[in-house]
Parts: sequence; structure tokens; C-alpha cells
Amino acid sequence: MGKPTGFIEIARKKQPTRPVDDRVRDWQEVYLPYGVETLRQQGARCMDCGIPFCHQGCPLGNLIPDWNDLVYRDRWQTAIERLLATNNFPEFTGRLCPAPCEGSCVLGINADPVTIKGIENAIIERAFDEGWIVPRPPSHRTGKRIAVVGSGPAGLAAADQLNKAGHLVTVFERADRIGGLLRYGIPEFKMEKRVLDRRLAVMDAEGVKFRPNADIGGNIPAGDLQREFDAIVLAGGSTIPRDLPIPGRQLTGVYFAMEYLTQQNRRNQGDGVPEVETITAHGKRVVIIGGGDTGADCLGTAHRQGAASVHQFELLPKPPDGRADDNPWPTWPQIFRVSPAHEEGGERVYSVLTTEFEGADGRLIGLKGHSVMPVQENGRMTFKPVPGSEFTLECDLVLLAMGFVGPERSAVDQLGVKLTDRGTVGRDENWMTNVTGVFAAGDMQRGQSLIVWAIADGRQAAASIDGYLADT
Repeated sequence: MGKPTGFIEIARKKQPTRPVDDRVRDWQEVYLPYGVETLRQQGARCMDCGIPFCHQGCPLGNLIPDWNDLVYRDRWQTAIERLLATNNFPEFTGRLCPAPCEGSCVLGINADPVTIKGIENAIIERAFDEGWIVPRPPSHRTGKRIAVVGSGPAGLAAADQLNKAGHLVTVFERADRIGGLLRYGIPEFKMEKRVLDRRLAVMDAEGVKFRPNADIGGNIPAGDLQREFDAIVLAGGSTIPRDLPIPGRQLTGVYFAMEYLTQQNRRNQGDGVPEVETITAHGKRVVIIGGGDTGADCLGTAHRQGAASVHQFELLPKPPDGRADDNPWPTWPQIFRVSPAHEEGGERVYSVLTTEFEGADGRLIGLKGHSVMPVQENGRMTFKPVPGSEFTLECDLVLLAMGFVGPERSAVDQLGVKLTDRGTVGRDENWMTNVTGVFAAGDMQRGQSLIVWAIADGRQAAASIDGYLADT
């Protein structure tokens, strides 16, 4: 590495953020760019560790030590070449990925890991600023036509790879704009939509065709794709939200997180929302049920809408500040984390189960719950009520952010694709479903997961499809 003792001499530096009082007044991105010299120093912390476990931690197998060293040496153009060799969309992962690479960084054994995610994002942003990212259409076309169903990260990655191989790719998206979860699920303060639109413009110029308002299995029969295309990629994600079927669930004021987040993203795109359909936290006492990333997205959105108060409930106990004995390196550290949304306010409540929603005249006015303790029974974790811990909390808005249980079935059923016991789309080692020529990628076949896994799945499925088309 460029500075062998850098990890000893230089401390990890957290990426700067905009002041809380400023950012909660708008929808612009929270993070600020590092200074160039700071980035060089952070790159210098990357050790000559011999076996870079960050490769193992990253589903894409990103060449992390290579581009850390190149940033330290101020060789940015070579750094972007290394980065794009394994990752189609570093501007997405550099903002949205939880960075499992950092969790497996060798330096993280006894010190703070390298700021891999921040360096990754800085490289791609520098490349766009310098004009190094330009459309590069394939030099030849195979004539093979491929339909990609879903325009989230898995679908876009598959489309990008297949287009680069010279195939004719059309991406179908049921929403009115391309991007899937990137468009309507991720708040602007985490990734402004200009970042997505910038990448889509490059892909469009390279020959990828995009068809919004195209609901496969809905307004477009799935069979049409089988007749018109040589291969189909199902990349519709895991979109059915996990519900909480308790008394009072039907009350006005209880919504799924994606209903809430999608509506605000539409407003930020300039769409009007009828007043009767409006979901807003303005002036309300809000409870978010679910302590993951989607819950944090709801939290940041509620702050910006002017909530009176926000509680975020989590069924699990509060994680420790450092790794527990049963959570050794290089596994993902199950530790207490504070996202920018948590820095902005709200109360996090752990080990709690909601048991009933209370209402008056059909509207939510409060909820009931109690504390729980985790118990291992027959090798599985269950949660037992804590005697005497029952409580009531007044609230006007509840957002259910408890994850997703599987893909929607319309296109899957029309194509005759089989599901696994977990309710995901089944596929073989070549990413093909039981239906010849129909492949699956991303959360649709994996289940709810990370953006970096979605991109990796899209790339691997594209490689298998390329081989399949070469043999047909």
C-alpha cells in the first residue's frame, strides 16, 4: 500500500453531514463530501493485510484495496476503472449500502475500519464531475431481445450488463417513473433523485429501453413477453409488506411504511396528492413499528414533515455498543447504530410488542403494548411478555416498517413460475426458474435483502442469460 503505517497514524474520520437544524427543513441529501486530502488520508488507512476480507464481505467482490490505494496516490481515473469493473452503480451503493465490507475490514479487528463506503462514493462522484462517465453503447448487437421486469437495482444491473453484451434490453416498470425502490422507497435526504436520473440517462443513451406504466401481469399479460422476447428477467423485488393483524388495524391512521414513503417521494417529484389521500406526520404523535432502515427512513421523513413527536419501536433488545462474544469478526457487527435520522430526534424503544390499536370514530388515537424478553425454544427465538410491563401510548399516526414477506404474484402466476417454501421465486444454479427462458434476480428470488446483493444478483443472472442466449 502507499502508506504502510497509515492505519497506525491516521484515525477514521466520519463523513461530514449538514447541520441538523438546516437539513430537517428540506429534502436535500444529509451527507457532505469529504475534502480531497481527507480522502487521501482515509485511503492510506487501508492495510497491506495480505488477505483482504473486505472482498469476502462485499457481495460484488469489489476491488477495495486497489482503489483505496489509488485514491491515496491521487490516481482517480484508474480508481474509477477498478470500481466499475465490479459495480455498475457505485453512486447508489456509496449512499445506500450498509457497507458489509467495512464490517469485515481486517483493521476492524482492533480499530475502526477503513471508510470504504465514503471513498467509493467520492470516486464515482469525481468521475461524473470530470466527465469520465459517458455513454458507451456496445460496438455490436446480437439481435437477442430481453425483457427485464422491474427497474430496481437488480433489474437495472441485469439490464446494464446484458446491454453491454450487445443484447436488446427493455426494462418494464409498473410505476409511472423508472427506478423501483430507488425512486419511490428511498427518501431524497438519503439519495436525491437526480442521482438516479443521471444514471438512467447514461443507460438510455447506451441503448437500454425503458417502459414505465407497464404492469406485467396487469395491463400487459406476461405471455406477451414470452412471445416477443428471447429471455425474461423477473426482478420485481420483495414488495408485499409484513402486516400486524391486531385489533384496530383497520383504523385510519395505520399505514404501511411504503405507502407513506412513496407518497412523500411523489410530492418531491412534483406530483399532487389529493387531500383525502394525504398521509402526513405534520403536528402528529407518530409511532414507527420496526427498527430497521425503512423505519429510519420513516423517522427522517416524519421530522421533515413536522411531527409533534416520534417513537420508534423495535421488538429486539437494544444491541451492544461493541461486538458480543457470539458475533466475532468478520461477521456483520450486530451493534448499536445511530443513523442521521436518529441524530435528528425521536425516541427509540426496544423490546416492545404492540398488541392493539385504539380508535375513536374510526380514527387512531393510541395503542397498547408491553415489553418482551427473547427466549430460545427448540432452537428458535421467541418473545415472552414481561409481567407488569403493559402500557398505553397516545398517537395519531402509526407506520408499519417490519419488512417484506415476498414478491407479488400476478406475473409469476401467469408465467407458471414455481415458488420456494419461503414464498420466493425458485431458480436453479443458472438463475433460471422452472420455466425455460425465464430467470430471476434480486429480492424476488432472495427475499428482502441489501442493495449490494440486488446488484450482485442482477450481474450474475445477466451472465447466465448471456450464456443461455449463446446456446439458443
